[in-house]
Amino acid sequence: MADPNKRPIIIKKKVVGHGGHHGGAWKVAYADFVTAMMALFIVLWLLTSNEKVRQAVGGYFRDPIGRGKSPGTSMTGSGRDMSVLKDDMSGLKEKLKSVIKLIPHFEQLKGNVELTITEEGLRIELIEDSKGIFFESGKPQPSAIGKELLVALAKELGRLPNRILIEGHTDAQKYSGLDTYSNWELSADRANEARRLMETSGLVPDQVAQIRGFADQDLRNKQNPEDPSNRRVSLIVSYLDPPKHLALGGLESKIQQAPQRPEINPATIPVAEQTQKPAH
Repeated sequence: MADPNKRPIIIKKKVVGHGGHHGGAWKVAYADFVTAMMALFIVLWLLTSNEKVRQAVGGYFRDPIGRGKSPGTSMTGSGRDMSVLKDDMSGLKEKLKSVIKLIPHFEQLKGNVELTITEEGLRIELIEDSKGIFFESGKPQPSAIGKELLVALAKELGRLPNRILIEGHTDAQKYSGLDTYSNWELSADRANEARRLMETSGLVPDQVAQIRGFADQDLRNKQNPEDPSNRRVSLIVSYLDPPKHLALGGLESKIQQAPQRPEINPATIPVAEQTQKPAH
């Protein structure tokens, strides 16, 4: 017979529910949803953006560290501006004008700097006066004002992936220095001195594509060959995709335009001319 004073043992099992309002699984799903929505908005924004923006964004994902030549591309270096195409040359021209205005001696040189958009690119001409404002008279070394301007331009042009061409020009007055040194050497040396200074002031290695020395063969003022304005150094910011006939700096087009020599048929040459020996 059971003891009436002994109570039965009752075991209660508490069932704990999972996934209620205290669960964290919904956070993962919500984060995935937000990420997907953000990706959708970025795609919609890119579809309505212009070509330059799409290239810059795409370039970033190809090269996020920026080891190339343009931000996120393989064109310049880290932190560099986008390339200057034909449609952008006018914008670069205005940008450089504002940079030149900040030079301390701007009032002395504002009439001697000319920016022109040409078939080759943006041409920046440093035009001399009778006193020699940018280069010392008869010497390849730039003056103090010339150095200020070249350094300022190098800092801006060094932000671009575009190649730079540098030209040196002289007037028709014969060089009065050494017999072995002429306007050819002077024009080339001035262009080369400009290159050296600019490469140490902002231009990246190999950004200068060509150094040209024209002497007095490309006069600015052809009516007055000895006019001081014929003495100048020109910087050309070339297009990234220039016309094919300008691939060699215009040389190819000049060759194509050169008159062709008529072909000579040996049969039409008199026998006396064929057998004649040149005089020694």
